[in-house]
Amino acid sequence: MLMLLKRCITALAIPFIFLSSQSVNANSAVIFVGDGMGFTTIAAARIFYAQKNKRDSLSGSLSFETFPKIALVKTASADAQIPDSAATMSSIMTGVKTNSGMVGVGSRFLRGNCEAVKQDSLTTLVELAEASGKLTGIISTSRITDATPAAAYAHVADRKWENNASTPVRARAGNCGDIAKQLISFKYGNGIDLILGGGRENFLPKELFDEEYPEETGKREGAENLIQQWLSQSKGRRYVWNRSQLSSVDTRDTQQILGLFEPKEMLFEAERGLGRGDEPSLTEMVDFAIGFLQEKSGDRGFLLIVEAARIDHGNHFKNTYLALSDTVELSTAVEKAMPSLDLAKTLVLVTADHASSLAFTGYPEKDMPVQASLSFPSFTFLGGSGFQRGHMQDETLLDSLDFDPNAVPSPHAGEDVPAYAVGKGSSAVSGVLEQKELFNVISDAIFDGVSD
Repeated sequence: MLMLLKRCITALAIPFIFLSSQSVNANSAVIFVGDGMGFTTIAAARIFYAQKNKRDSLSGSLSFETFPKIALVKTASADAQIPDSAATMSSIMTGVKTNSGMVGVGSRFLRGNCEAVKQDSLTTLVELAEASGKLTGIISTSRITDATPAAAYAHVADRKWENNASTPVRARAGNCGDIAKQLISFKYGNGIDLILGGGRENFLPKELFDEEYPEETGKREGAENLIQQWLSQSKGRRYVWNRSQLSSVDTRDTQQILGLFEPKEMLFEAERGLGRGDEPSLTEMVDFAIGFLQEKSGDRGFLLIVEAARIDHGNHFKNTYLALSDTVELSTAVEKAMPSLDLAKTLVLVTADHASSLAFTGYPEKDMPVQASLSFPSFTFLGGSGFQRGHMQDETLLDSLDFDPNAVPSPHAGEDVPAYAVGKGSSAVSGVLEQKELFNVISDAIFDGVSD
């Protein structure tokens, strides 16, 4: 069925395809991506989790580490030994490696060349799922237009083209940018059914002040309000911008939901946990999403993509307290999700798009407080230690931690990343895989009726 769908979409060149629910099975998949969550981050998070819960330092375990299937995943992009999130997530979503910085397109053209979109666009798993009649959802703690979530639905020659103002005039003329517009204009099936994340500013015009932060405005040029445009396209759509609104949604009257909880990235879990901001945690978003998609999908099944984005940001900013807090939150989200999923019909996959340059070295004693990482030499980052300011919603949190405001951001790393799997089709997750092979693992589980 998967190959038939792809052939139909390519041959007919028609992006709107909706098959009868009679041809759709109930198979589902929940894909968790810990952005920048390499093996070192996972190992450190185990200890962090144990100490946070006042357990023996070596007794910690993240929820997904109990999954029975695991593989090593090679992450190099088509043009780089060490990749970025655009290329890696595009590989997972399309089954084809592409160049770093490019989203939902192949590698035939260089970054920034609109011909990549016109001549080398690739069909994504979310597009295939919608075309088959399944429900779809995307969650990210970054901007929903950032590279990782964008790879699920967009086709752009440069990941930086998140709105029309950041898209060059030539690219706008060629209709090959503006990721936010592509999300709102998604034509497969009846559109993506659940969207939760940050990045509100990319959907609002510069003349419009933000509801939560009246001193801030949108980023779009012109008067177009993409949120209102999305709402007007179909009945039963609901928009929310804070935790309170999300928790009060009456799903009986809501067919599709858009939640944009910050103008930029959502809060680090360390910030949110201190009561800063009225926004849902990753666990709350995942819990809501699974319940919503299960209720609405019936016997059609669904595909949910979840990105824990701020793990990568914490590592980039060289602060393990932030990175490990968000890693533990991802573990909590997975743990919360598992009891509600029928593993006979659902694949659960936890992986990373790439690793970070975090090094966990030296000879720290067993009970040394790992969460005070900047005070001990066991954690180091390539490019120096410290934190780059300007990426937290409330920087008063920095006052209690040891940061270097002049630090250079830490880069990605090139080692393999893990993939943990359980449920339908999970037996395919074993050995050493090219990252693009995860596309087949997911598509086989939800389209082709493979068993575990």
